[in-house]
Amino acid sequence: MPETFCLIDAPRFAAAQHQGQVRFLVDVRSPAEFRAQHVAGARNVPLDRLAPAQLITQLRAEGLRHGAELYLLCQSGQRARHAAEQLQQLLPGAQVIEGGTDACVACGIPVNRGAARVIGLQRQVQICAGSLVLLGVILGTWLHPGWYGLAAFVGAGLTFAGLSNTCGMALLLARMPWNR
Repeated sequence: MPETFCLIDAPRFAAAQHQGQVRFLVDVRSPAEFRAQHVAGARNVPLDRLAPAQLITQLRAEGLRHGAELYLLCQSGQRARHAAEQLQQLLPGAQVIEGGTDACVACGIPVNRGAARVIGLQRQVQICAGSLVLLGVILGTWLHPGWYGLAAFVGAGLTFAGLSNTCGMALLLARMPWNR
């Protein structure tokens, strides 16, 4: 199915925001990531809790007329693309901010920062995957070669995540209490 959402780079988004053209900005990161830092004026609707029909109904009640008025972002842009794909049946034309919050910060777009610093979801995945691979290698070397299977399983999961652009570990970590 062809993409029915638009990509907008951070400088163009910054210009639209500066001109007052941005009314509907949805950040699909976890609540903890959102609290740590988010673009001013964004509302948090975590990807794992996204209910497309409910969100569209709420936004239409607030004055949303067409998809191009809705801007989506996350940390780097991938989760926002997934959100746009979920919304495309009901609201084609949503705009995904390329580079996400990181690109917005680099462009000087105003952000709200929380007191608590949270490790981003991508870094949590890297820490968890790396730790599991290391554990599998250590246990395979010292206890039983069967433990090498743990490292292979994580490697296969990372390969699948890269090919499908869907990370099961990230979805699982997003549901953890520290990310709520």
